[in-house]
Amino acid sequence: MGKWIRSGKFRRRQRGQAFVEYVILVVVVALAALFVLASFSDRLRDMITGVTVTLGGQPADSADKSSIDIVQELDQTGIDE
Repeated sequence: MGKWIRSGKFRRRQRGQAFVEYVILVVVVALAALFVLASFSDRLRDMITGVTVTLGGQPADSADKSSIDIVQELDQTGIDE
């Protein structure tokens, strides 16, 4: 076993394992961020609309729609409307 460790194969295997662990960690963090964004998207849009109106702007037409309704409209009409 000592010869195998000294030959460098063990170190390469550890580097590969560390890389896979980092990839898994990045994927988990990305999925968590998407889940949080999806969960709070309506609330975030309401907050941004409130700030816009407070600063003197006009609320968007989609301010009173839910995220699901907006996505369904995009599926039907496309992005270029």
